[in-house]
Amino acid sequence: MDFKSVDLSKYALVLEGGGMRGVFTAGVLDYFLDAKIEFPYAIGVSAGAGNVLNFMSKQRGRTKTMDIDYLEKYNYIGIGTLLRTGNIMDFGLLFDKFPNVIYPYDFPTYLNNPTKCEVVATDIETGEAVYIDDRTTLDRLNVVCQASCSLPFVCKITELDGKKFLDGGIADAIPFQRAFDQGYDKCVVILTRPLGYRKNPNGMKFPNFVYKKYPKLQEKLRRKNLEYNILMDKIEAMEKTGEIVVVRPVDVKGVDRLEKSPEKLTALYNHGYEVAKEMFG
Repeated sequence: MDFKSVDLSKYALVLEGGGMRGVFTAGVLDYFLDAKIEFPYAIGVSAGAGNVLNFMSKQRGRTKTMDIDYLEKYNYIGIGTLLRTGNIMDFGLLFDKFPNVIYPYDFPTYLNNPTKCEVVATDIETGEAVYIDDRTTLDRLNVVCQASCSLPFVCKITELDGKKFLDGGIADAIPFQRAFDQGYDKCVVILTRPLGYRKNPNGMKFPNFVYKKYPKLQEKLRRKNLEYNILMDKIEAMEKTGEIVVVRPVDVKGVDRLEKSPEKLTALYNHGYEVAKEMFG
């Protein structure tokens, strides 16, 4: 299919997470900004939440700067951060100092963007996905993004409006169905794994006492890999019928979820930009 002739203004944009592999998505979105490609609806999960919010504020290069340059400068991911803060990532930097002081988030542009934008988090009481479109204050938006990025086991639970949340990928890792439910019959889905990737179907194993107060969350976590693989089967099938346009890396350049190498991260970011340019340019 010749994607260069596709009118993307009628498509929903759906962003997977993937930790630091999200720099691939950042490259794709920076190409979209350069090419002035817009969407009527956008939704992001976990690392995809940060990406979608920077896309909404039209801050080209902001994700790249935060995920590569600032990671090297501030070293905000790792076991040391986990021991010091209780989170594998320094949430104080990511969701306070960065957006408010160090690299201010363009909240007015976000507010005025006509694109409907949702961020996905998992309600740990119900085990269900919650889709949040919030345009009240920057501080509140930062908490929404933090909720979507709060990885299980290595991050604290994030609270908002009396509810408790963890990473959106637990309940809805690739929310294309949410886009369909909002009335869009076609999607551009940006993935952070190559074609054919599947997770271990045996699921996530952890002791029963972990999250024992939240049995529905436990069930979701144990089924998470299986549900992901089912989603990928559906996506690849719909890709063949043209319902979904998939942008994915050919090679993740050795980048893992908590990657710190600026060289690897830059290579994956550049790969994302070039893949998008090849598909849509």
